[in-house]
Amino acid sequence: MAKPSKTPDVLLKFVTTALHEANRGNPLFLSGLVKSDATSAVLFLLGEHTRRRHSYEPCIILNKRSMSVRQPGDLCFPGGRISLPFDLCGAKILSMLPFMPLARWVHWPHWRYYRRREIKNLALLLATGLRESFEEMRLNPLMARFLGPMPSQNLDMFSRVLYPMVVWIHQKHFQPNWEVEKIIAIPLSSLLDPKNYACCRIFFKTDPRAPIDQGSKDFPCFRHLEEGEEVLWGVTYRIVTLFLEMVFKFKAPETTSLPVIHRILDERYFSGSVSARR
Repeated sequence: MAKPSKTPDVLLKFVTTALHEANRGNPLFLSGLVKSDATSAVLFLLGEHTRRRHSYEPCIILNKRSMSVRQPGDLCFPGGRISLPFDLCGAKILSMLPFMPLARWVHWPHWRYYRRREIKNLALLLATGLRESFEEMRLNPLMARFLGPMPSQNLDMFSRVLYPMVVWIHQKHFQPNWEVEKIIAIPLSSLLDPKNYACCRIFFKTDPRAPIDQGSKDFPCFRHLEEGEEVLWGVTYRIVTLFLEMVFKFKAPETTSLPVIHRILDERYFSGSVSARR
């Protein structure tokens, strides 16, 4: 397993190269994604954040969803659905202007020459992710450095297809909107430690009058314990662990070998009225 460098320039070059090699020759985008209501772009945010004694450490940066949206309390990357024609204009700007994240991407010339059929989708999804991130947390797109795309992931519970775009950001202060309760920064070193993983046993309670006897399902999860307990699970967990495997050759431990934590999801989790209870 490779270890992440704490020197940003070395780390960024390593991540960019690893993503490029992993994606080489593999189609990344489904046909018809522009017109599909299921399509969503998310920004996989990496950045340096202060930890103990004012030292900086590379982290994955996530939003904690507020009580006002579906899946409240979950950790996720900023993102959302494509907005036409606004995001098409954003995609053109990203592709043409030399100071924008896509034009500054070291592998952009390769894509323009060898993957011409995919560059419109790539630019559109990155534009969508940057717009949504500005709306959700006031992320400055000019402070973002694009590192590469990742394979899509299905969000089966809500019939969505997520397209992660990996970005390094220099910004350290954000202004979350009503959709976001707070910003969570998880160090890469913690994510690469098998001791921080667990099995999340989900109990489903869709009828408020019924007891919690409607079955359960086990999901792998990651526990972040620096400021209280935050649990990373579901599709965001899959995206994060796929990134760790693609870049650092790290495989999360099997669920059967992990300690079990419990969580209840009721009908309010799907409507967004009240946070899911742990």
